Amino acid sequence: MSDFRFTRPDNFPPIVKNLIIINALVYIAQLTLANRFPVTEWLLLWPVMPDKLINYLVESGALESSQHFKPYQLATHLFAHSPSSIFHIFFNMFTLWMFGKILENVWGGQRFLFFYLACGLGAAALHLGIQYVRCEELLHAFETNNMRAVQENIGSVSPALGASGAVMGVMVAFAYLFPNTELYIMFIPVPVKAKWAMLGLAAIDLFGGVTSVSGDNIAHFAHLGGAITGFLIVLYWNKTNRQSLY
Repeated sequence: MSDFRFTRPDNFPPIVKNLIIINALVYIAQLTLANRFPVTEWLLLWPVMPDKLINYLVESGALESSQHFKPYQLATHLFAHSPSSIFHIFFNMFTLWMFGKILENVWGGQRFLFFYLACGLGAAALHLGIQYVRCEELLHAFETNNMRAVQENIGSVSPALGASGAVMGVMVAFAYLFPNTELYIMFIPVPVKAKWAMLGLAAIDLFGGVTSVSGDNIAHFAHLGGAITGFLIVLYWNKTNRQSLY
């Protein structure tokens, strides 16, 4: 007699559900407490800047003395979103639910939570690394009194927030495990396989990260950091189990 038992996939598994609830509660706090407390500013991921650069920025009025990197921000920025646009949190949480529920059903809650948080930290690490290099360039511009270069690099001290890096890792893991699943993407009239969709998104982020487009406030290297981390983790987990590809 077979011991096989069918388990119906959970359409709203607990880790994904609780992550969405936490993000929603933080977003509500950002909106409702903004007049009394700088909640969003506390949660942001500020760049790691040389002390000398911080002094220059404070003296120029571009930065307050309290606005710089603190270790706890590695965690808090993952649960905060732009209070000026509901679409930021909506698209992140919708994508987390759409792909994350499948991974949690496959892996279980504990493994999925580890994966999600690891992708978020990987996203932050690459983002901070790139920012540090750019902050060094900004410091050199201040020291040489090259104000044109200062204006060109001042964006490197902008803080980051949002779950996009972790969500990008989730999407990469889905594309790795289910590469031939067809997805419908806005403005594309035909279905696209998950593997090609993710390669396309990664290419867009790489292009956005290495070019300077006016008005682009997306942390492209955070997306790439989450994608790379997610790919490496799922590759390691599946290196001896090729049958997990669908």
